[in-house]
Amino acid sequence: MSAGITRRSFLGTTAGAAALSLTGARAGFAQQFPERGILVIVPYAAGGGSDISARLLARDFEPILGKPVTVENRAGGGGWIGWGSLAASKPDGYTIGYINVPNIFAGYLDKQSGGGRKENLESFTPLINHVTDYNMWSVKPDSRFKTVKDVIEHAKKDRLTLNGGGYGTDDHVAALGISAKTGAKLEMVHFRGTPEGKTQVLGGNIDVYACNVSEAAEDAKAGVIRPLGVMSPNRSKFIPNVPTFREQGFDEAWSTSRGIAAPANLPDDVKNALIAALEKTIASPEHKAKAEALSLDPEVIKGDAYRKFLKDNEQATKKLMNW
Repeated sequence: MSAGITRRSFLGTTAGAAALSLTGARAGFAQQFPERGILVIVPYAAGGGSDISARLLARDFEPILGKPVTVENRAGGGGWIGWGSLAASKPDGYTIGYINVPNIFAGYLDKQSGGGRKENLESFTPLINHVTDYNMWSVKPDSRFKTVKDVIEHAKKDRLTLNGGGYGTDDHVAALGISAKTGAKLEMVHFRGTPEGKTQVLGGNIDVYACNVSEAAEDAKAGVIRPLGVMSPNRSKFIPNVPTFREQGFDEAWSTSRGIAAPANLPDDVKNALIAALEKTIASPEHKAKAEALSLDPEVIKGDAYRKFLKDNEQATKKLMNW
């Protein structure tokens, strides 16, 4: 796959299948692992940012792993259908999955809104972060909203809806944080995934398209949607003409970080082998070029540092949301 890949052409190679399996040459693993293919669980629907990230990683991971890598979408429950099945899997290294922060936290932290999951961060063995993907707002091209301020001011006095991917997802947490600061009443309508939310926005049923940069950059360039602002500290290199929220007077920086984890109690030798192979994949210039062509920004944080990163995010989200 060349660096000239687009999101649509990439999806076109995978959209008809629930699984992705490629072949490749084995490279540098301990002889005892892996002896067979590996399953990667994605907790969101096909076509969204997590799915795109996972399938890209699987393509480049497999030649290094030397065994088939299968991506399987298990969407629903704000991500917890997938995360629950990952946590319940055998800790042998043959089932790993994507974990998204802050999305994963609400399921067990927010007791007042049904967050009663028995699982938590300790139910997983964090391996490595893959990408950081900033949040943004867009609208359909003929929307009356021209700026972020237009949306905020309208939502202070009248009903305004945004799409969401489930309670406690990054888009939802961002909207709650913005509401708390501005007094805007942002109503989140949740769908199974971002693609369904975009359809509802373009159909005029939802006011604002809440998503990540990787999910909207290509549509923004093509004029399918009209971006209002990006929630990053600086303008995104993928859509540099779109102003940040901060430039428009709103000090907001929100993102989702997508990484790889295994079930808890993964043996150290298997954990280390997986981290080494994943780091080699993510850090390669070829993978970085392909990721950036899909408006994804790889960021390696591995092992104990990744566990600390997740724990710090958990505590910050808990404090922000009063969970």
